[in-house]
Formats: sequence, C-alpha cells, structure tokens
Amino acid sequence: ERKERMDDLTRKLEDKDNELKKAIAEKDKAVSDIRTKVANALVGFENKGLKIDVKDGKVYVSMEDKLLFASGRWDVSAEGLKAIAELSKILEENPDINVMVEGHTDNVAYRGRNEVKDNWDLSVMRSTSIVKALLKNKNIDPNRITASGKGEYAPKVSNDTKENRAINRRTEIILTPKYVELLDILSTGEST
Repeated sequence: ERKERMDDLTRKLEDKDNELKKAIAEKDKAVSDIRTKVANALVGFENKGLKIDVKDGKVYVSMEDKLLFASGRWDVSAEGLKAIAELSKILEENPDINVMVEGHTDNVAYRGRNEVKDNWDLSVMRSTSIVKALLKNKNIDPNRITASGKGEYAPKVSNDTKENRAINRRTEIILTPKYVELLDILSTGEST
C-alpha cells in the first residue's frame, strides 16, 4: 500500500512537472511572439532611438528622449506619437499583455515650477503622457496599463558623460504576457 501511494505521488509529481514545463514553454513562446510583433510594427524607428529587448520574461521597448520629448518637456513629439500609435495596434490585438510605462531621467537637476518641480515629477509626467497616447486607441483597456516614474534612480549607465546621460533619459514600455496558467500551477499546485 505504501509503495502504491509512493508510485501515485511520483506520477502526480511527474504530471505536475510536465504541466509546468509546458506552461513555461508557452510563456517563452508568447514573449518571443510579442517581441517579433513589436519589432515588426516599429521597424522604422530603430535608428531613431528605439530599442527592443527581452529580459526576465518581459519585452522592453526602450525609447530615448530624442524620439519622444524635447528637453525638459513631457508633451510627446509627432514622431513619438507615430511610434506609440503603432505599438497601440499591437496592444489592441493582444489583450493578454499587461503594460508598465516607466519614465527615466538623467541626474542633471530639473528645476521646474508649478507641480513639476524635479526629475521625479518629470519622469512621471512623461510616463503618463505615453499612457495617454496609448489610450487614444479606445480598444485598449486602461486597467492593463500602469504609469510609473523612476526619475534618476534607475540609470542604465553612470551619468558621467553627456552620451551616458542621453542613454539614461528614456521611457521604457514593459510588456508582460499574462501567465495565468503558469501562476496557478506555481501558487496552488493545480492546473487551470
């Protein structure tokens, strides 16, 4: 009886392991598919300050300020709006993608007035400007999108040169497929 229970538990563990491997493979394929779709949609913007990477199971669309904003401003440029409109089409077609828009600045002090006083405020304003541009596409559910500002506190490189500061002034649009099945398996031990 004990051996039968052990064999049964072993079978269940193997089944769960296979389910998990299948879910991970599906997640990896979903991320790869998203990256390909985004790259195809934004092909004309690569030499204008746009970069696409996959990291930690997410697709990062990084846009330099030169594509999106004038210095110290948060209204999106005409060229930036074109790129955002193309990206919004991908989001419309893929409602299972969650979106985080992160604004980043360099460490040169921004001295604003009114409500926008510093780099952190500027990064948040830029992030929300991108979110509003994405939501011009009325077929995107606003609940899928989060705006955040990191200010100068998450640089890609040190802020020791003009070129490096330009790299740090960016907006990252982070696309995350919903991993409902994978999370269910991991958290409850049950498949959906």
